[in-house]
Order: sequence, then C-alpha cells, then structure tokens
Amino acid sequence: MVTARGSRRRLRARRDRRGRGPRGPLYPASVPVSRSRSQRFDARVLDALEPIEQRWHTELTQLDVAVDDVPEVPRTGPDGLVWDEDVVVDANVPLARLIPAGVDRRGLPTRARIVLYRRPLEARARDGADMADLLHDVLVEQVAAYLGLDPDVIEGS
Repeated sequence: MVTARGSRRRLRARRDRRGRGPRGPLYPASVPVSRSRSQRFDARVLDALEPIEQRWHTELTQLDVAVDDVPEVPRTGPDGLVWDEDVVVDANVPLARLIPAGVDRRGLPTRARIVLYRRPLEARARDGADMADLLHDVLVEQVAAYLGLDPDVIEGS
C-alpha cells in the first residue's frame, strides 16, 4: 500500500507541477471570452455585414466574404508596391480585396469574394467600436465596387 500511495503522490505532483493547479481551459467554451482573437474578428465581420446583407440580399447571393490573416504581397518593382484597384489600401497597407468571379486552375467556376485582412484591420482599430466602424466602411466600399454603385447608395445615405 505504501507504494500505491507514493505513486499517487508522484502522479499528482507531475500533473500539478509548481503548485499552479490543474491545467485546462479558464472559461467554458460557451462564454464569449473563451473565443480566440480570430473568432471574435469573424463575429464582428458578420455583425458589420448584416445590415448591408439585409438591404442588398438579392444582389449579394453570388458574393462570398472571407477573412485572411495577412495579405499576400506581390513582388515589388523599382517603384515599390503598387496595388490593384480592387484593393482597399490605407497607407499602402491593404485592408481588403474584391476578387471577381472567374474560373480556377481546374476550370471550375468561382464566385466573387471579398477578402478582409484581419491583422491590418486590427492594427488600425483602437477599440471594438472603432473596429465595427472600420469593418462597416470597408465592407460598404467593397460591396459598392462589386455592384458598380456609389458607396453612399450602399450605405443608404
């Protein structure tokens, strides 16, 4: 019996190393605080897109919205980076891109897609309200470019 108790102590000591308690999640998965930064960003994108999608639902059925962490940077020329006109840029850093519908490498049709770049957008927002406004403005601009309309028309002004 002494060896069983001693082995239990050793097992507990290995699991509870340095007296910090058992390891595991700090919060249950059902609470918003347990979500990762990218999950919180995705939720903010959906919140910012919702009023636009409600108003323009029929026109946006063939449009996808995606999130990438950072943009893919093209090779630079002697004049520095030059972004295509379908890219929303702030201080020469792309925030979003509209990729038109087309055909992929395998010959399959693709849908039009707005790609939002999470890290540059997060770097420009001071807080949650600022992020919501920035996401709304970028999405309005990209949807306007997709539909060929003025951003004021999309916003409803």
